[in-house]
Amino acid sequence: MDLWGCPAVVTGAASGLGAETSRHLTEAGARVTVIDRDAAGVAKVAAEIDALAIPCDVADSAAVEQALATSREAHGAARVLVHCVGRGHAAPLVGADGPMQLDDFRQLVEVNLISTFNTMRLAAADMATLEPMANGERGVIICTASVSVYDGQSGEAAYAASKGGVVSMILPAARELGRLGIRVVGIAPGLFGTQTLFEMEKNLDSRLARQIPFPHRFGDAAEFAQLVLHVLKNIMINGTVLRLDGGYHR
Repeated sequence: MDLWGCPAVVTGAASGLGAETSRHLTEAGARVTVIDRDAAGVAKVAAEIDALAIPCDVADSAAVEQALATSREAHGAARVLVHCVGRGHAAPLVGADGPMQLDDFRQLVEVNLISTFNTMRLAAADMATLEPMANGERGVIICTASVSVYDGQSGEAAYAASKGGVVSMILPAARELGRLGIRVVGIAPGLFGTQTLFEMEKNLDSRLARQIPFPHRFGDAAEFAQLVLHVLKNIMINGTVLRLDGGYHR
């Protein structure tokens, strides 16, 4: 996909993976809309890269619909959606105070899974109205999963379940939307130095990074953004989830 002048929407864009992805997309020539519930943070990112900032809680389905409508009015229907929203929450099923609060699980599902489905369906509906590009492509949807889906540890049952639902959507969504020229791809980051990791791993130290086969460090958000750009430009990547973890398996 040629990104020059291409309308793109990035959620979770106030910091971390979303912010860096927004920067890379802008550098590639895309017209970027950045969405996040952190109004001050998303405004700061937008000012840095001359993007359109829309404060929005992705757990609010009506607000997401309005945000995409606002982006559409400003830039046209997006050909690119990168959904970077993710809430981290590590808690045992049964702790010292009893069972994990069910509302905590509901919130994880709402933010990590339902918001992904909702944003995907709305963005896909917009993409379906666009004229196909020279290669027949109308758009690309990239969803953020997690290696916890595959290698979830003690205390990550709820988080892994919420992200596992995202992984399960990728292939059937790609099969359904392929007839419209829309690709759907997932990226499953490993240990990246983001707020989500800090929320999941309370006792981060260098020993955790040394468990990564190579490189022996936490991932950098720019490396996630670079993979996003490669996925967008390589039309054969579709219906799959790409692990980005340095070979880390726990």
